[in-house]
Parts: sequence; C-alpha cells; structure tokens
Amino acid sequence: MSPPRDADSEHPLLARVLSRRGLLGDVFSGLAGIGLAGLLADDLHGASKESGAAEWVPGRGMTHFPAKAKRVLQIFCPGAASHVDLWEHKPELERRHGEPLPGEEGLVSFQGKNGNLMRSPWPFVRRGESGKAISTLLPHMARHVDDIAFIHSMTSKTNTHGPGCVFMNTGHATEGFPSAGAWLSYALGREADDLPAYVALPDIRGEPPNGKANWSNGFLPARHQAIVLADHQPIRNLERPEGITAEEEADTLDFLWLLNGRHAEAHPGDEELRARIAAYELAGKMQVSAPKVADLGSEPSSIHRLYGTDDPNPLKAAYARNCLLARRLLERGVRYVNLYCASRASGVDGLLNWDAHRTLKPDYERHAPIFDQPTAALLSDLKARGLLDETLVLWTTEFGRMPTHQQGTTGRDHNPDGFTCWMMGAGVRGGTSFGATDPFGRRAEVDPVTVWDFYATALHLLGFDHTRLTYDYNGLDRRLTDVFGNVLRAIVA
Repeated sequence: MSPPRDADSEHPLLARVLSRRGLLGDVFSGLAGIGLAGLLADDLHGASKESGAAEWVPGRGMTHFPAKAKRVLQIFCPGAASHVDLWEHKPELERRHGEPLPGEEGLVSFQGKNGNLMRSPWPFVRRGESGKAISTLLPHMARHVDDIAFIHSMTSKTNTHGPGCVFMNTGHATEGFPSAGAWLSYALGREADDLPAYVALPDIRGEPPNGKANWSNGFLPARHQAIVLADHQPIRNLERPEGITAEEEADTLDFLWLLNGRHAEAHPGDEELRARIAAYELAGKMQVSAPKVADLGSEPSSIHRLYGTDDPNPLKAAYARNCLLARRLLERGVRYVNLYCASRASGVDGLLNWDAHRTLKPDYERHAPIFDQPTAALLSDLKARGLLDETLVLWTTEFGRMPTHQQGTTGRDHNPDGFTCWMMGAGVRGGTSFGATDPFGRRAEVDPVTVWDFYATALHLLGFDHTRLTYDYNGLDRRLTDVFGNVLRAIVA
C-alpha cells in the first residue's frame, strides 16, 4: 500500500484515494500478498494437522485429536427447569407425597421455608427401547429418549439465577469470563466465511438472567463474542441506508477499509480495534448471507408444520421460528448456536421462564408446550438431514428445583444440589442415564457432576483436551473448566 505523501501533494493523494479505481490499484498488491500468505499458512497448518507434526494453533480449525462433533447446539431454559417434573422420575417422591423431607424437616432454602414433599403433578411414562421414564408434559421430546444421554447428578455452586446462568454458560459464577461458545470460536475460528462462528438466539420474551454475559467473549479477543440474531430481532445496521446506491455504498466501504487498515497499523496489538474492523467486514458479507439464512419463507410448508412456526400461541410460534433458524445456521457452518427458551423473570415469578415458585402446574403447562414440539422438531430435522452426526446438542438450565413445595404455595424453590442436563448427537451414547439424585430428587447422590465435568466432556467430543485449551490472561492459563473437570466416559460412544 502506498505510503502517505508530503503536504505538497496532499490534494492529489486525496483525489486518488477517493477514486475507487485508484484505491483498488493501490491495495491490489497488498491484498494479493496477504491472501497468498493466508493460503500458504492454511496449507501448511493443514499439512501439519494431517501429519500430526504441528502443535495445535487456535483459530485454524485444528483440534487436539480427531473430533466426533464439529459444531454445537446449546439449548438453554432459563429459570431453573425442574428435573423432578421433566426428566428424572422419582417413585419415592410420589409415595411420600405430603410427608416432611427426611432429615431436612423445615428446610430453609433460597426464598424461605419449605413445606412437605410434593409429587410431580404429571405422571411419567416409559418411552423408547431404553424404557426411559419421562414426564407426560413432553410428549414430543419423549420420542428422542433413545438418542439422549441424561446427566441426572448435575450440581451448581450458586442458587441465584444470574450467577447460575453465567456459571452454566461460562464455568464461572461471576461475569467477565468467556462463554463456551466463545471458547469454541477461539479454538476453531469461523467455518463459514460469510457467517459468524458463534450466534445467540434469545427468546422473544427477552434475554436470560445476566443478559449478554451469557454469550460474552470475556477476556478472549472481542471477535469471539456471539452475534445476536433472532426471528424477532433483525441485525441492526445491516440494510443499506435509504437513498444510497449500491455503487456509493461500495465506494464508501472501500474507503473505510483503507482508513481502518491504516488505523490498525498505527495501533498494533489493539485486539478490540481489530475485532471491530473484522466485525464490520463480516457485516458487509452478511448483507448477502444473513437475509438468505433468515429467510424462513423458503422452507416448505411441511417443515413449518413440523416446527409449529404458525402456531396460534405467538410465544410458541416465535420460539419455533428460532428453532428453525438454528438449524439453518448450523447447516451453513456456524460453529456454536445458543438457543434460549424463556427469559429473565423480570420480577414476575413463573410467567416469563421456568422459575415456578408459586404455581408450578399452570406455569409449566404454559411453558412446556412452547418448548416441546419446536425443540423435538429441531432434533428430528437435524437427524433427518444427517447433521446430528456432526452436531453436539446440549440441553442446559442453571440449576434444579426442590422436591418440596414452598411453604404456602404450590411451587418449588431453587435447588443447586441436584438437577438434570443432557447431551445428544455426535459422539454421545444415547439411551443412557448417568448419575442420580437421592430418592426424592433433593441432592446428587450417585456420581455427582460439576459444570466443569460437563464441559470437559463436551470439549472432548469436539476434539479438545480441556486442560490444554487455554488462554494466557493476567499471567494465568485460563480455561473453560477452570482448574477442574473430568470427562464423563460413560456417556461417550
């Protein structure tokens, strides 16, 4: 690229820079050199990867060892979805309904004193060849039990929604740490040139507790934070401004590219600046790609019926459209999709999420139909298209709920001592249940699992040793699993 000229020739230079032909002439050789260097680097890394001779390099699509999964769909249900009402059958809880919780009579938990044991209002039925018992609240999800590995002994270190959501998403209960999706973006880089590596799809009802901290890049370079995209929330500033022609926009972007490049050269090492420049360049490409991927109208009517995108319940229809959008993103090369079903409570218990403190039965009979059909359809669609063979599906929530009722209510309080998450898809041993809570669902009793174990297993399926996926920050080798984590070999196929 030509160096700046002296003051005497300032005006000729400006005229040349503002000329698109002059600009292209100046930058062509530089771009060719950069492109060639990038291609050579990719070829060299690819050859080294095949030969096993090179060390892992972040962002080059390389893994520590052969991966079983290439991408991740993480479904998150904010509000602490109840394990004893959805996923983990407790016959003893049914038999002892109305009795005090043995050994914890008068238990005081997050919102106060608990009452007696309360059975689930919905029966559980055995489904699939595995005979897994699942709540009748989820008739569509029940069809997938033979493909799911349930982890019934999850534990959390917090009983508060905001920290709980952040802990489940980042492995740390405080803000400022990278989410799992950001870690995968850092580890592998983008697969598609015109779409981001990491996308978050918030629910139409709003963001989850602690909002954007759930998909933050933390201390990783800013380019690894999620792009927020949803059927109800178009990408801002993506459309060309009214009154601007395509040629004028192209000239403006070319000139901006030149200025950005010079500014970046003057500030080496400024990762946020480089990330912002890269984001603008990606946004330019997404002007073409994003409308195509978000064009749900191109899908056949059979797919829309499968997902329920035209359901008379607007909340279900909106979530169904996000589910369909998630599939379209995954099949086009997005590495990690965070799909949310429900939002922060906003002070209204149980109305906007799974936080059923006061009225469990009507709350869950409102939420479960929104979740059930679209989610099951997404899983069926991924499987039918062969995408499930390369996609790891994670279902998560921040913690569980008590087997007792809150005193004076028909709801359940927070329970971080035992709950359920599950995995499905590439590399997962389906039709299995790992660990268990006690006979009432109060505490993880058999093979307790931490969030760090959960992500150590997910990273293993993605081809990474979680102890080696690190980033030097403030003199420490930080990682998604902190200093903990063991792979759950029993659920790995």
